[in-house]
Amino acid sequence: MDFGNRRVHNRLGPAPGASSSSSSSSSSGKVCHHWRAGRCNRFPCPFLHSELPEAAANSSRPNQRDGPGAGGHVWRNPNSGGGRGGGSGGPNRWGRGPGGADVAPRNRVQDRPCKYFLAGDHCSYGERCRYPHTYCMSNSITLLTPLQGHEQVVTGIALPNGSDKLYSGSRDGTVRLWDCQTGQCAGVLKVGGEVGCMISEGPWVFVGMPDAVKVWNMQTQAEMNLTGPTGQVYALAVGNELLFAATQDGRILAWRFSAATNCFEPAAALEGHQLAVVSLIVGGMRLYSGSMDKTIRVWDLATLQCIQTLSDHTSVVMSLLCWDQFLLSCSLDKTIKVWAATESGKLEVTYTHTEDNGALALAGMPDAQSKPVLVCSLNDNTARLYDLPSFSDRGKIFGKQEIRAIQTGPGGLFFTGDGTGELKVWQWVIDASQT
Repeated sequence: MDFGNRRVHNRLGPAPGASSSSSSSSSSGKVCHHWRAGRCNRFPCPFLHSELPEAAANSSRPNQRDGPGAGGHVWRNPNSGGGRGGGSGGPNRWGRGPGGADVAPRNRVQDRPCKYFLAGDHCSYGERCRYPHTYCMSNSITLLTPLQGHEQVVTGIALPNGSDKLYSGSRDGTVRLWDCQTGQCAGVLKVGGEVGCMISEGPWVFVGMPDAVKVWNMQTQAEMNLTGPTGQVYALAVGNELLFAATQDGRILAWRFSAATNCFEPAAALEGHQLAVVSLIVGGMRLYSGSMDKTIRVWDLATLQCIQTLSDHTSVVMSLLCWDQFLLSCSLDKTIKVWAATESGKLEVTYTHTEDNGALALAGMPDAQSKPVLVCSLNDNTARLYDLPSFSDRGKIFGKQEIRAIQTGPGGLFFTGDGTGELKVWQWVIDASQT
């Protein structure tokens, strides 16, 4: 397909997330006074969350017909002609407002919540405080509940298939199990070292630790330790029936599950990065790794060979995300980069979004109306919400400290974990200004 004046090929695999059902906006005709104060937590709210609902309802938006109902993809390049093979040759729309116009206004959220409220301290002004008592400045999400118990930064969140528990790992050396019905902690597992990352794949839960990966099977209750890493395991990924672990010494170790022995056996060690590997993602038949050496390496999953090194970032590549045919990366250099494959198969930067602070973690998901949204946490204790592909601002989430873990869930849910050890459960809601 045409992407600007280059030929873009589909190399990265399907978009993340699943669709959510949408509903009509409020018909009460009244504006919610709690929303005006920035603290409405009702869902659904019987009143409008918009000062000018008529204007908002008539505002133009990019065509979303290629969403989950058309081929299972959350979003496709608006210049692709709606399919994976053709292209209209239209202009690049990344980072442009609705309709692709450069002059579209950036709907930035400028206000911040009350600092006493954010710190968990008593605010003497109460409801009369001029600053909102809320953890988010957005009409699109609502906080369902905080989950408290970890004593240090949350570094991983997982929801294994077939389990009614949410799993979280922390540098406090524990994995906590949370009951999804009650929100209560259902168990604490001491793993014997700082948790550097955590993922789930089917019934499996994988936990990265210093010098090891701990593995649990939620169906069989099998437990094992995979040795081989040197130093902390910062990231994990699964692809082509292999488990990959990004290590502090710059290697990426791979294991393959053997049904005969009912265990994971060493398969390969991918070498090339000069410093610690801190982020991994699998898309299509490619593994992408981000490192403290400021590069992203692209590995062919069939041969486990490095086929390209991307050197456009100027600091640590903290997080990676595959979204349809695009790769997104974020870095402490205060940028989010969008990569696309050219006709030669090589990835090139097609758009760079600049932040005011270093970027820590990326997650992609559909909102309550099945429109694609990017969540990016920054090292100013916030996470930003952006429409894709326009990068229009949808608001901010505020943490007591840096938000290091973001995980999507079913039914419009997603989870964040910050440096204090607190998790928060969020849900997407209908935003009248986006309808």
